Amino acid sequence: MTPDGENSSFNLTDLVQRSGRWLCASGPESDIVISTRIRLARNVVGFPFMSRADDDTKKQLVDTLRSTIQATEIGRNYQFLNVEELNELDRQLLVERQLISRELAQSSGPRGVMIGNSEQTSIMLNEEDHVRMQILNSGLALEESWAEIDVLDNALEERISFAFDETLGYLTACPTNVGTGIRVSVMLHLPGLRITREIQKVHQAAQKINLAVRGLYGEGSQAMGDFYQISNQVTLGCTESELLDSLAEVVPNILGYERRVRDLLCRDNKSQLDDQISRAMGVLTSARSISSEETMHLLSSVRLGVNLGMVPDIDIATVNELFIQTQPSHLQKISGGPLKTPERNEARAAFLQQRLKK
Repeated sequence: MTPDGENSSFNLTDLVQRSGRWLCASGPESDIVISTRIRLARNVVGFPFMSRADDDTKKQLVDTLRSTIQATEIGRNYQFLNVEELNELDRQLLVERQLISRELAQSSGPRGVMIGNSEQTSIMLNEEDHVRMQILNSGLALEESWAEIDVLDNALEERISFAFDETLGYLTACPTNVGTGIRVSVMLHLPGLRITREIQKVHQAAQKINLAVRGLYGEGSQAMGDFYQISNQVTLGCTESELLDSLAEVVPNILGYERRVRDLLCRDNKSQLDDQISRAMGVLTSARSISSEETMHLLSSVRLGVNLGMVPDIDIATVNELFIQTQPSHLQKISGGPLKTPERNEARAAFLQQRLKK
């Protein structure tokens, strides 16, 4: 790491050649649950919220937070990236990798991210709040994820005074985060519920108990590839344990629902399902040009086929990686530079053939 904060210590080209641990499909219920993420929002005492901070204040925050975090024992395992200095392609790469939010990528002024060695943890500096720390684990791992991020939060709080009110809890830029400042989300792959058009029932049931159902990249994103994020909507008035318990109670019910639907599809529509999965493999291994959206849709069918034993010689971890590596910024980084849309579609098709024909 260079002393002046440049990004030479973290090679984003190398990043695309490896897989984050949360994609390895080794966690509980990983046939359906891609990952568990917990995010904490914090603000530093004595500094205005981001909406009222000028660039000098933002730079002071980044410099102070970076040096303070790196001075902790746990912070030595993190590398810093100056997001302000990254080009658009690299910023989007980090979004696709789930290491930063779209808000941090698209905002302006001094801002950064500190990334843990295994990519399971990242700490965003100057997003909507001064500090947004998050942890990503494979599968359904609510208690494990909370225990790990609680250790990180405590380590930072020993050196940083976070804005806290005895009545309200942690003070945040958005009122929906006031209190614990926690956002718990579980990313699910639900092709069966989408095929049978039962996914709307999941939306309706979640809304009744103050849970949100969002797409692959969280708030405002679409459910590409049959991925859905289930998360809490508010934190005020609830403890961390209560919010974790609400997800722990709801998610298994959704998993059971998805598995029952898959069993029914195999029983009543086996030939149609087999044809859909075979066609998906056929296109992915023979197409000369393919879009990101079509790739996500077809990989979803392949992932379902792997879980049902209809696709031999491919594992879930490989499919999970392909969902990320075929996204636009990853693909361009793998290809060595910017590509226009037609070139990306051709490069994506070639990349898929190379990976799937192994």
